Amino acid sequence: MPRSSTRSRHTVKYSGLVPNDCMDVVEGRVFYQGRLQKACVGYEDGLIVSVKKALEGEEHYDFGDRLILPGAVDPHVHFREPGLTNKEDFLSGSLSALFGGVTCVLEMPNTVPPVVDAESLREKRERILGRSWVDYGLFACLSPGKDIEGLSNCHAFKIFMGSSTQSVLMREETDLAEALVSAGSTDKVVSVHAEEDDMLLQKDERFLRDHEECRPRGAELRAIERLLTYQDKARLNVCHVSCPESLDLLKGSRTTFEVTPHHMLLDSSMDLGAWGKVNPPLRRRGDREALFTAFCKGEVPMLATDHAPHAPEEKERGFGEAPSGLPGVETGFSMMLALVKRGHMSLDTLLKAASMTPAKTFGLNKGEIAEGRDADFVVIDPRDIRKISARELHSKCGWTPFEGKEAIFPQAVFLRGRMMLRDGTIMNERCGREVSHV
Repeated sequence: MPRSSTRSRHTVKYSGLVPNDCMDVVEGRVFYQGRLQKACVGYEDGLIVSVKKALEGEEHYDFGDRLILPGAVDPHVHFREPGLTNKEDFLSGSLSALFGGVTCVLEMPNTVPPVVDAESLREKRERILGRSWVDYGLFACLSPGKDIEGLSNCHAFKIFMGSSTQSVLMREETDLAEALVSAGSTDKVVSVHAEEDDMLLQKDERFLRDHEECRPRGAELRAIERLLTYQDKARLNVCHVSCPESLDLLKGSRTTFEVTPHHMLLDSSMDLGAWGKVNPPLRRRGDREALFTAFCKGEVPMLATDHAPHAPEEKERGFGEAPSGLPGVETGFSMMLALVKRGHMSLDTLLKAASMTPAKTFGLNKGEIAEGRDADFVVIDPRDIRKISARELHSKCGWTPFEGKEAIFPQAVFLRGRMMLRDGTIMNERCGREVSHV
């Protein structure tokens, strides 16, 4: 609980400080300038204004030895609104993000209707206004024959080179070239679902291995090879890289990329059935282990969940009929925090991939605890490791492929200085808003 703002200003701890009655303060073990240090963070009007050993302010939240981290930025979520709200909507998806320590999401355009022009973007923006628990940016889909000028006020662009749920495909080379040149003139990021559609197979699928064979790694590799020929034309980002050979292609290029928790922690040998069906597919154990090792070494720029929930009855249709996609926005960052605690990677490595680099890549005033940044904080107790249970999660879909895995969920979450969550209880009204480039 906050320390009272009416207590004495003249304690020994704060001796010599000049109080700022407009500033609030959080105190704990703060991740600041690349390391944890005991400190106070002062913030005012939603922005961080000071980080020092000791600060006094109007409200003072003392979290003792708990860690104060920047909120995670998830650059790839599907909240399914409009048109697919039986699976998820902005209310439920953003609430799930909040409980997972994600304070900003970038939301994908393959809804019904898809966001492909000025009208569909405007309608979506109006529909979700005031309905988000976290800050958000909106993708628009680049598609053949559509004028990019009408999408000038989206946050970033998406291209689907391979078929996926409700996707708008970009198959032809001339269309791809034209779209990327046009996008390059805007300086917005173009995130790409990189699977060569002509290499995807159509055959009966009964198991995860069948799905993997129908969407071979070669389709991903060929799509990335094509994309890299355009990296001087546009700011490219490859979504959900699923195999280590793709890392080799992307290493040293100007193209950024994402890896998901499910491609690092799940594989096609696991008994997941259609609950593990996703595009690109879960691959072999050696593939996921190689991706995880690369992530732990700091060789993966961004962590993205590709949160793409479906209703349970859709996943229960049978493997061949079940749609591809799985939830993850609430569990992704939390699982990775537990892996930090278990010694698999450094906290610095995780926060660069989950917060700092996504914010920098997509032009957000977030991602690190520093003066002038948004006051987005996640407070955790690294000793509080829990087992994931679908019954305790907040996505509308009501299930998770990560049941029983370890996670460290936040004990408090601040969004632009407002305490939104404390010990599992919502503390404030929704205040998520659309972000702008900085």
